[in-house]
Amino acid sequence: MGVAGPFPGHAGSPPGPVMDRDEVDRALGRLGAEHEAIETSLLALQDHAGRRLLEGADLTGVTKERWATTEQSITLLWGYFDAYAGALAEARSVRARRRYPNRDDLLALTELLRGQGITVAHAAGRPDSSITGPAKLSERFTLEELVTRMNELYARSLDMVVASDAVWSALPARIDLLAAELHRTRSLAHSVGVRPGEHPSGDDLAAITHELTTLRAQVISDPLAFWLSGPGSSAPGGGRPDTTRYDRAARALDEVRREIEAVLAVRQDAEQRLVHLRDVLSRADRTLTEARSARGEVLAKIAASEVPAVSGPATALQERLAAASEYRRHAQWHRLSPLLETLEREAEEELLRARESLTAVTAPLAVRAELRGRLDAYKAKVARHGLAEDPLLIERYDAARRMLWSAPCDLRVATQAVLRYQETAAELLSQRRAAGPEDRR
Repeated sequence: MGVAGPFPGHAGSPPGPVMDRDEVDRALGRLGAEHEAIETSLLALQDHAGRRLLEGADLTGVTKERWATTEQSITLLWGYFDAYAGALAEARSVRARRRYPNRDDLLALTELLRGQGITVAHAAGRPDSSITGPAKLSERFTLEELVTRMNELYARSLDMVVASDAVWSALPARIDLLAAELHRTRSLAHSVGVRPGEHPSGDDLAAITHELTTLRAQVISDPLAFWLSGPGSSAPGGGRPDTTRYDRAARALDEVRREIEAVLAVRQDAEQRLVHLRDVLSRADRTLTEARSARGEVLAKIAASEVPAVSGPATALQERLAAASEYRRHAQWHRLSPLLETLEREAEEELLRARESLTAVTAPLAVRAELRGRLDAYKAKVARHGLAEDPLLIERYDAARRMLWSAPCDLRVATQAVLRYQETAAELLSQRRAAGPEDRR
């Protein structure tokens, strides 16, 4: 793009002190090493896989804009490099004239190596002002300034190429793997009846499919839109690909996959769970039947007692259980899965309520049984102490026993009768223990 300008006559004033031979040789050695390094870097940039991909891609958005600028920068870089190589070759030619250069040679070499003797004409058109500053038809540089300008352009160009290549290397492959997993999950979902419009997970799968398709197309056409520059990093390619949307899609697919696995598990053990549900509801019904029977017995045998009412069978649960069986028969696993979970919880609650109802209904009978046991235990106790024939105890025992073994039984009155018998027995036993030593004397 640019060529070295004509070298000015050495009759002008040199830029600073005239260099001696050793300074010239050291400068030529350093500039020659820089020339080789710059050439190697430019060739590596030219062969970079990311640059080749950018050249052949149908770009959009910010990547398209930055690649247009980067292409100009790369073209300008080669123009600068050609000018640099021409100036270096001319300086080497002057140095090669004599083993010991004279003053005219040293003046010319000083001007070449330190002066602004390199003119770069932008013959291919005025470059973007964002690349070289204010647009100019030509520019003049020293060799040092030219190296600095090339380093700046190279760093910006390489940063754009490396960032694009990093996104292309990271995201499309991961998206393709996730899309393959999505395809497997979608096949499983269809096998258990999870489809868009029929199940929320089917709608989620459709949304994830659309998101991955859109995301891949955007990553391919505009990779820089998915690049996060590293904070405080000035090195080319300092940053990382932005995987936010990919990660969100992966999490959504993972949630759907767990839901599908739950539905598959339902398909495998649905019959066993339905049998267990029928058994739990049958036990609840039997317990309620027993509670209703016990309530009638309590009302007939126990007087002056509040007996709670017993609810009827769980008809609604039985109907839903029948619906679950229909779902299984027609392989509607996506409908059966949530219904089974709800039925299992509510069936256990129904069995617990039935047991609590039976306990509440039979509580008066349990109280009567406890009183009967206590009365007989005290009778045996007083018999062991020789008080079985005591008239008062016999009278009070018979009174308590008639109350406890008659129907209907008034528990409050019977409880008082048992307590009177206990108190009398305790009093007589206490008197017998107090009188025991005197009887022995």
